Amino acid sequence: MELNSILNFEAKLQEEMSELPILEFKEGAEIITYGKQLRMMPFVIKGVIRVMRRDEDGKEILLYYLSANDSCSMAYSCCMESKLSEIRAIAEDDVSLIAIPHAKLDEWLCKYPSWKSYIMQSFNARFLELLKSIESIAFKKLDERLINYLQERRKISGSSVIKVSHFQIAEELATSRVVISRLLKQLENHKKVILYRSELKLLNTI
Repeated sequence: MELNSILNFEAKLQEEMSELPILEFKEGAEIITYGKQLRMMPFVIKGVIRVMRRDEDGKEILLYYLSANDSCSMAYSCCMESKLSEIRAIAEDDVSLIAIPHAKLDEWLCKYPSWKSYIMQSFNARFLELLKSIESIAFKKLDERLINYLQERRKISGSSVIKVSHFQIAEELATSRVVISRLLKQLENHKKVILYRSELKLLNTI
């Protein structure tokens, strides 16, 4: 496992990380669930993770996606403060991650400057993503939000073919499946997407 070229982790830190367990999750598997004690923070090696949060009415909304070399700031916060999980994390595809235990999170902050820098940058990146989501909900029409959502999924996965149901998109954008199906059909009529069963293909026009 080579991390230094991307993240500038100290050799000793890389050595410690290589000694931690690597967990494997199949596409669709639940990695973190609501209300459970978090004893580790996931550090993604391969694959994409979708992180969701639930409101008081039980409705879920997408917070952000995690891909290779990302970690979950919400999981970090719950883990460090010994709080029950306030998020749900789902494997978008087959995922490999390092399970970093609570004790190491605290120890590495004092021990390795590169880890402290990584954590701060991670919090900043997730915060900016949340701001973008709030601005999108507050100021953009749903059709614009849908296009931005699809573009982001393409960017993260590296593929123009996105495996996602209309219901899942509706959940993540906090709207109804009927509305999403109508908007996707409009995009298909304008030759921006091709719709298939439980997946779609983005064309170069989008």
